[in-house]
Amino acid sequence: MKDADLAGIYRTTLGQGSRDVLAIHCTLAHSGAWRGLAKAMGDEVTLHAFDMPSHGRSADWSEADGDYQDAGAAAAHGILDRPMDLLGHSFGATIALRVAMERPELVRSLTLIEPVFFAVALQDAPDQVALHDADAAAFFEMYRQGESEQAARLFNRMWSNGPRWADLPEQTRAAMTRAIHVVPACSPAIYEDRAELLKPGAMDRLTAPTQLLRGAHTHPVIGVINDGLARRLPNATSMVVEGAGHMLPLTHVAQTADHLRHLFAQTVP
Repeated sequence: MKDADLAGIYRTTLGQGSRDVLAIHCTLAHSGAWRGLAKAMGDEVTLHAFDMPSHGRSADWSEADGDYQDAGAAAAHGILDRPMDLLGHSFGATIALRVAMERPELVRSLTLIEPVFFAVALQDAPDQVALHDADAAAFFEMYRQGESEQAARLFNRMWSNGPRWADLPEQTRAAMTRAIHVVPACSPAIYEDRAELLKPGAMDRLTAPTQLLRGAHTHPVIGVINDGLARRLPNATSMVVEGAGHMLPLTHVAQTADHLRHLFAQTVP
């Protein structure tokens, strides 16, 4: 998506609370993934969410539209027009981090849940990235062969501990298959740090209270990423949600809500 095409991004609000939160979903999901959290937090928050390109009700994305993370960041910037709390999950967390660094004056707090920012681990523990890439090899092979549905199945199995692929509704499987082409397109941002978020001194301006959450049963590379970001950000802590995996904001809604409440208590409304 180019700037002129931002009308192709579907936006929604969830909840009617006094605290405005910009929430960015993970790959192969959509803005509705935040409904459980909005319900759990009742009248505490209003979640401002959008469907990333090729997800949910947003328009499709192709390589001709430019860098994929650029498209997601542009959509987020279109919502971030006043002080807000930023919340992101997985690839959505990499967008939240980027946007927060680009507009720190509008960030009250930042919550990054399982950010797949492999460039951090490439600096700190490249062996863990190699382990992840080996685990993901079957997915990439299916994608290279043009087997989009099988690629989506393998990607979902790697990151989700939810229902088996065959047990998912046909509509859900189709939505994941539709979006699977964006996964390789994320590589320049999450492996190569195309936006130069790790450039020395780049994170120094992001002084808002920040928390990095991960599930106790997630891929080991996520722990390296979260702890690495916590060391680099001026005001950040890294925490583990027991019993959870990568999809913790959906499977452990109450715990996620409690972590947000604790963080919000450290900032002005």
